[in-house]
This record gives sequence, C-alpha cells and structure tokens, in this order.
Amino acid sequence: MTYDQDRAFAALADPTRRAIFEKVAERRQSVAEIARAMPVSQPAISQHLKILKAAHLVRDVPSGARRIYSIDPNGLGPLRKWLDRFWDDQLAAFKQAVEAAEWSEEAEE
Repeated sequence: MTYDQDRAFAALADPTRRAIFEKVAERRQSVAEIARAMPVSQPAISQHLKILKAAHLVRDVPSGARRIYSIDPNGLGPLRKWLDRFWDDQLAAFKQAVEAAEWSEEAEE
C-alpha cells in the first residue's frame, strides 16, 4: 500500500469524515451547507475537510467568500486501484474454478 493510499484510508476511517465525504460525493457543497446537514459544528467540519483535502479525497474552489468542496477524482484513483486488485484476484480465481469444473465434467463424460 502506498503512502497516499494509507492517508486516504486513515482519513476515511473516521465516521464523521466518511459522512462528510459522502455528503460531498452527492454534490458540490460549501462548509456551511455540509454543517447544516450534520450534527457537527462548522469549525469541526472545516477541520475534517482539511484532513480529507490533505488525503486528496476532496478539493475546493473559491466562490466569493466561500469555498466549494467536491470529490477529487485523482485521490480516488489510488484507492480504486488498490480495491480493484482484490476484485481482479477474485475474478481470476472464479475463472480458474469454473474452468476446473468444466474440465472435470468433460473428463467424466
């Protein structure tokens, strides 16, 4: 696992940060919008977003006096790659099991 993947998983390990991440995944939002939807103070939301941003899971753009947060697809890439590895391994094992079963059936005929 890479350093970036470690940081991303560590950031998402906190249930509040995961909930914030899911809110931002729904649509682009400001800190105030996120805070209105959660039982956490706006300063706490800002701190959680800072950690998510450092882990490259969210990004922000200025909009007047506010900052609008959205998912950072570049940060999700390494996580997806890490998870896909397990999916690929499982698919390969499944294919091997099916082929072995087919070979066994052919041998019995």
